Parts: sequence; structure tokens; C-alpha cells
Amino acid sequence: MSNPDDPKSKEITEPPKVVAPPSTTAAVDVESQTSGTGFGVSAIMRRWRREDFLKRGSLALRGFGLLFSLLAFIIMASNQHGDWKDFDKYEEYRYVLAIAILSTLYTGLQALRQVHELWTGGQMLSRMNLALLDFFGDQIMAYFLVSAASSAVPLTNRMRENVDNIFTDSSAAAISMEFLAFLSQALSALISGYKLSNQSYI
Repeated sequence: MSNPDDPKSKEITEPPKVVAPPSTTAAVDVESQTSGTGFGVSAIMRRWRREDFLKRGSLALRGFGLLFSLLAFIIMASNQHGDWKDFDKYEEYRYVLAIAILSTLYTGLQALRQVHELWTGGQMLSRMNLALLDFFGDQIMAYFLVSAASSAVPLTNRMRENVDNIFTDSSAAAISMEFLAFLSQALSALISGYKLSNQSYI
């Protein structure tokens, strides 16, 4: 019989101790914090892709605005056919021409600036100042474009009720180009507003 005081018998009868594996909760928490809160590498890559898409989209809209404004300027400036069929005899058409010139200059300079930024990677002004310039400049120009086009529509409609010729057709075409330029500027203003709202003030 075995002696209960024998230490060897105690070693045999004692149940083996179970050692729990190391806890993986800390590792899971770290991973969830890295990926879930938006500070991971994938979140940074998504942000870079979004910013690049917005830059290229804004440049494309400014290019369309430049094209439509330039077409409105050319069509209205060449709309001179003698007698009453001269655009400069009508205040509304002179307003359309003036805003087309202003829009062409604004969108052209903005497009050149954005091409320079994409090509060199540098900026002429700080991010906040550029965001403010784009936001207010796009909104003001969009307002001028829709105002000029809207003011010339009633005059053109009255003329086309009596006579429909190359003068009225050219006037309608110039007004249509200004409306398209307005749409481009309005969409560009939306992008500018989004950029301004995401600026860091710290």
C-alpha cells in the first residue's frame, strides 16, 4: 500500500494544471482600432484617391466651362449682320458678351492654375485661401452666367415670334452656351464647397 505521506504519491494523485493560452484580445483590439477608426493604410489610400478624383473632376468641369464660355463669346461677338441684326444694339446681348468674356478669363486662369498644380505638385497659395477663392469665385461666376443668359432669353423669344433668321439663331446658340457654362460652374462650385467643408482649421 502507498503511504499518504510519501511525496511521490502526491505528485501522482494531483491533477495536472491546465495553462490557458495567451489572450488574443489585445491584438484584436489593436487591429480593430487600426482598421475601424479610419486611420489605417487603406483609409489613407481611399482619401488620396478621392482627392485625386476631385482634382481631376474639377479640372474637367473648368475645361468645359472654358469651352462653353469661349463659344458663347465667339458666337455673340460675330453676330453682326447689319441694320437691326447687330448684337451691340441690344443691352441684353452686350451683357451676354461681357459675361462670356469674364467667364472665359476666369475659367482659363483657374484651369491653368490647376494644370500647374497637377504638373508640379506645388500650390501658389495656401490650401485654405485656394478653397475660399474657388468656392466664392465659382459661385459668383455661375450667378453672372445664369443672370446674363436669363436676361437675353425674353428678347430672343420676342424676336423669334416675328422673324427667325441667322441673327436670332446665333443669339439662341450663344445663350445656350452660357447656360451650359453655368452648369459647369455650378458643379464646380459644389466640388469647391465640398473641399472647403473638409479643410482642417488647426
